[in-house]
Amino acid sequence: MADPAAGRQAGGDAANEGGRALPSTGDAWRDLVTLMARLRTPGTGCPWDIEQTFATIAPYTIEEAYEVADAIERGDMGELKGELGDLLFQSVFHARMAEEAGAFTIDDVVRGLVDKMVDRHPHVFGTAAIDSAEAQTGAWEVMKAAERAKKAKDGPVSAVDGVALGLPALMRAEKLTKRAGRVGFDWPGPEPVLDKLHEEIGELRQAIGAPVVDQAHVAEELGDILFVVANLCRKLSVDPEVALRNANAKFVKRFHGMESLARDKGIDFASLSLDEQEALWVAVKIEERRRKATGAD
Repeated sequence: MADPAAGRQAGGDAANEGGRALPSTGDAWRDLVTLMARLRTPGTGCPWDIEQTFATIAPYTIEEAYEVADAIERGDMGELKGELGDLLFQSVFHARMAEEAGAFTIDDVVRGLVDKMVDRHPHVFGTAAIDSAEAQTGAWEVMKAAERAKKAKDGPVSAVDGVALGLPALMRAEKLTKRAGRVGFDWPGPEPVLDKLHEEIGELRQAIGAPVVDQAHVAEELGDILFVVANLCRKLSVDPEVALRNANAKFVKRFHGMESLARDKGIDFASLSLDEQEALWVAVKIEERRRKATGAD
């Protein structure tokens, strides 16, 4: 949770029978909305919660979404329940600030969500006929494009407009290339993207091999490589964020393995030479392959 006090209110007081500062109404949703209003009440609320704005809370909202994903990846249902609650709290927090500004209420948010989902599922709540998940995905994208066009206030809408700037950069790159592909600006398959990746790597080699290295140019070339990698992931139906998270997890597991091997030998890992550390890395990888081959993992 972003705010320890808010966490205690949401998870502690609400569950503490006897002497509770926020008696339950029996309606958990309304209890949450009431709790949020109380936290934001000047004079009697929580100073930390009261001073927050949309901008200051936004990073916590993103953090909570990642913690939900982390709980899902670990298969921890108890943790998932808690993290979903934290993410829900963020939505209620934003809605409360909007209500205070006279913009909208949490009920407006929920009603808008219900209306949007009904509109986007005419095959469930209407007479449209959609017989596959693939067809539904196509229809969904058409409806979202129509919604973006309707929201446009100044001039025509670009195919790549509306991809949230706050998304992780790899995810946003994948979505941008997907949008471009819908209007025909796309590679026919993964092979040309691989060729482009090799081309970009060559340009990076030139940039870092220049007599005078231009750091801004190096950063630009690295950005191009990452963008092409995100596009390649899309062509191979691989989520770039998931792929990188898995690679991170694999690295951490192997690094722990190296440290463990060093401890078993009574050696401080940091005191080893790079060659000695590399030897441990190879040993960990060999053990991984052995366990995989024998079904030990």
